[in-house]
Amino acid sequence: MTKTIPSKSRLLVKLLVTNVVSTIALGGLLILAAGTWHWPQLWILGIEVTVLNLGVHLWLLNENPALLAERLGSPRQATQTGWDKVFMIFAIIGMPLWFALPGFDRRWGWSSVPIWVQAAGAVLIAVSLLSMVSVFRANSFAAPVVKVQADRGHSIADTGPYAYVRHPMYAGAIPFLIGMPLLLDSWYGLIGSAVTIVALGFRAVGEERLLTQELDGYPEYAARVRYRLVPGVW
Repeated sequence: MTKTIPSKSRLLVKLLVTNVVSTIALGGLLILAAGTWHWPQLWILGIEVTVLNLGVHLWLLNENPALLAERLGSPRQATQTGWDKVFMIFAIIGMPLWFALPGFDRRWGWSSVPIWVQAAGAVLIAVSLLSMVSVFRANSFAAPVVKVQADRGHSIADTGPYAYVRHPMYAGAIPFLIGMPLLLDSWYGLIGSAVTIVALGFRAVGEERLLTQELDGYPEYAARVRYRLVPGVW
C-alpha cells in the first residue's frame, strides 16, 4: 500500500513548527545549563542551525515532499525495528544531556576554546548541514528511523555520497557533533560528541544487518562500497 503524502502546505506548517519548537527547547536548555543568555556563541549557533536546517528542508519540500514527510514522522513507528526503538529512547534522553554539557562548561568555566577553533566549529556545522542536500538527493529513503520502507518501494542508493560510504548521513553528522561544542567554547562537550559518534557506529552496523536481510541487492552493494562512515578508515 502506497503511503499518502500530506500536502505541501501541511508539510510546511509542520516543518516550521518543528523547527521553532526544537530551537526554543534546545536553546532554552543551554541557557538554563549556562545560567545566562549572555552567550554570543549560543546565538550564533541558533541562527546558523535554524537558517541552514530550514533552508535544506525547504529545498527538500520542493524536491522530494515524500521524503520530508518521512523525516517529519514520529521517532517511534510501527514498522521500525525493536532495537532502534530502544536506541531512539536513549537518543531522546541523551541529546539534552549532551547539549547541556557545554552550558555547564560555560557556567563553571571548565574550559576555553580559542576563537579560531570556535570559528572552525561554525564551519563544521555548516558543512554538516549542507552535506544533507547531497544525501537527500541521492537517497529518497533516508528516514530518521531504521526500517525498510516497502510502502514507498524502498531500493538501494548507490550514487552521490553513497558511492563512497554506506552511511553518508551518519558521516555527515560527525562534523556537526564536533563543531557544536567547539563553537560553544567547550572542550568538555566533545565527550558527548565522542559517545554519540560511537553510538551512530553501532546503529550503522545494526541497520546493515536489517538491510542485508530485507533489502534486495544490499549485500552486493556492501561488497562494492567497503567503508561505512570514513573512506579508508571504517
